[in-house]
Amino acid sequence: MVTLPILFEDDHYIGINKPAGIMVHRTPLEKDPEALFAVQLLRNQIGKKVYPLHRLDRPTSGVLLFAKCAASASALQPKFAGTTIKKYYLAVVRGFLAQDHGTVDHPLAKDLEHDLQQARTEYWKLGQTEIPFASSNRYGSSRYSLTKIYPHTGRMHQIRRHFAHIRHYIVGDKTHGDNKQNKFFKKHFGIGHMLLHADSLVFEHPYTRQTVEVKGEVPSYFKSICSELGWALQNQGNGM
Repeated sequence: MVTLPILFEDDHYIGINKPAGIMVHRTPLEKDPEALFAVQLLRNQIGKKVYPLHRLDRPTSGVLLFAKCAASASALQPKFAGTTIKKYYLAVVRGFLAQDHGTVDHPLAKDLEHDLQQARTEYWKLGQTEIPFASSNRYGSSRYSLTKIYPHTGRMHQIRRHFAHIRHYIVGDKTHGDNKQNKFFKKHFGIGHMLLHADSLVFEHPYTRQTVEVKGEVPSYFKSICSELGWALQNQGNGM
């Protein structure tokens, strides 16, 4: 039985550190009988129905927040559509980012196929490195950056699509990424996971009015690749 790490819990809300590969909830498109769903796992784990307040893509690890009743969900979930709730991510991307701090303003199609919607993603470069191994036939070395990311909007696959748009593909992203990089990381480092982690979530509690920060520990494979590339994963804080 899979036990989900609980990061925060009170009478109204519970936050977990979702492992990569687990879906938030069941969808009609998922036909795999072995698929795992965070809603069901957490319900079984605490013996109580839970209500997911936002989404994380299946290959993304990190902080996922639930309400413990419908009233608590209604009190907080609408705020996820605005800018009062802050969600910060860590990612390893291809290449050297040109700026230490930048923003991607690029509209994205709703559900990947419908009308364009405004989308904005802010990022901070935390580290960069060049390794003497070729991940493609064009160059004799490979460059990567560690970045912290704050999506101002919440479009489907927004972070992954925005970094693909600026050609700094997130390593391990099989849908919007660079397949050559993914194969290189699998062969050279033995890592097949997508290197995108929901690092922290900050919100004002609707009932206590206190600011709550829920922070999820970085997965071991993410720590391993950062160590290999010479980056120290420290508590970056969110005052950026």
